[in-house]
Amino acid sequence: MDLANVLSELFWLKILVTLLCGGLIGFERQWRGKPAGIRTSILICLGTEIFVSFGAMLDGPAADPARVVGQVITGVGFLGAGVIMGKEGIVKGVTSAAVIWILAAIGVVIGMGYLFTALALTLVALGVLVGVEFLESTFKKLQKGVHGQYHRG
Repeated sequence: MDLANVLSELFWLKILVTLLCGGLIGFERQWRGKPAGIRTSILICLGTEIFVSFGAMLDGPAADPARVVGQVITGVGFLGAGVIMGKEGIVKGVTSAAVIWILAAIGVVIGMGYLFTALALTLVALGVLVGVEFLESTFKKLQKGVHGQYHRG
């Protein structure tokens, strides 16, 4: 990457969108006390964006930006596996691993230059994280109420 690319508006716009997307999802995770908080989420998204942006600039007969994306996905899989823990038959951290995966996907989208798509995907991911949590807590309350007594035998 040369100085002209670093000074370009697109470069900094991508960085800004990456910070925003990673930060929003990271804030939700931090708020809930999950292992991958704001810093981790931003860094996952930013690292992925950098790899994809640089991969897209590769030139020559052996250059294949799609391979860069594939390798990032593999690496993020290992990172996600690190937050999954099993103890006494209970598996924890699967949602955090999935969040790491979606953060990397958003980083790929930003690295490819689809900034509005990345923002939309961030909102969708937040909607899933917050919305499904709301539904789960609502169903738990219903099970504890009068309606839940009839189903317990």
